[in-house]
Amino acid sequence: MMLRLSIKEIIAKINAEELFYAVADDYSFTLKIDAYTHYICGAIHDGHQFRRELWNNCLHTEYERWYEEDPATKQMIQHHSIVIAGCDSRFEYDLNRAPDAAVYEDAWGKELWKKPLKTEVKDRSLEKHYNFYKVVHALIAKIESKYGAAIVYDIHSYNWRRWDRSVPVINLGTTNIDNKKYSSFVDSWSTTLSQIRLPHNIETTSGINDTFYGHGYFLKYITKNFKNTLVLATEFSKIYCHELDYIIYPEIVQAIETGLQTKLPLHAQEFYNHFIK
Repeated sequence: MMLRLSIKEIIAKINAEELFYAVADDYSFTLKIDAYTHYICGAIHDGHQFRRELWNNCLHTEYERWYEEDPATKQMIQHHSIVIAGCDSRFEYDLNRAPDAAVYEDAWGKELWKKPLKTEVKDRSLEKHYNFYKVVHALIAKIESKYGAAIVYDIHSYNWRRWDRSVPVINLGTTNIDNKKYSSFVDSWSTTLSQIRLPHNIETTSGINDTFYGHGYFLKYITKNFKNTLVLATEFSKIYCHELDYIIYPEIVQAIETGLQTKLPLHAQEFYNHFIK
């Protein structure tokens, strides 16, 4: 059963190592913990909610917002033991940007607001950003204290149709991790992902720093504050939907979900065996 909990209650449950599935009491994110494993899955751009007080002031359509979000990424990882996912659209505040840049003024070359946002409106969004990272901090601290190290699978998607060249189905961004320490796990994760079987004869290609480079705040925040946690920024190209026609392909989403359900824990176990013996 999903609970509705305050940030204080969520952190208390983490500190007590309780198992739970909850939505934050402001409905900004969900956290499921079925077991305190050595790995965590995140889908911070999965959310599509957009606060009502922003509607009339926004110049972007619902479709334009959806186009830049990461729909279905939570579903791809939903069966893993620890899953944290955003509920709100990145157009309200972006969990993958630092607080001073989390509320957009423009988005992908287009002005976002008819009128500049009032300070109190921004602050309501930034409070949710702040609270999310309070929970992330408590969660990573618990896993590191329990195992000595942790690995986070930071799942995103990207719009492949905007590129004018061939791009990989899956891209790993690694420029802000300790590659000297973790390069073998980056390589093995890339190889593991390329083995996911997809329908319609889609070849599962995987690249490293091909389209995106791992500059997100989620990765940077965890890497800065926790020296023994590896964050793997993992981007699926939107082969699982039609970016222009606003259609999700559920059979491809399910294939990715099924592939990750078996392959991700094996990779996490490889990490565990090396760092947390």
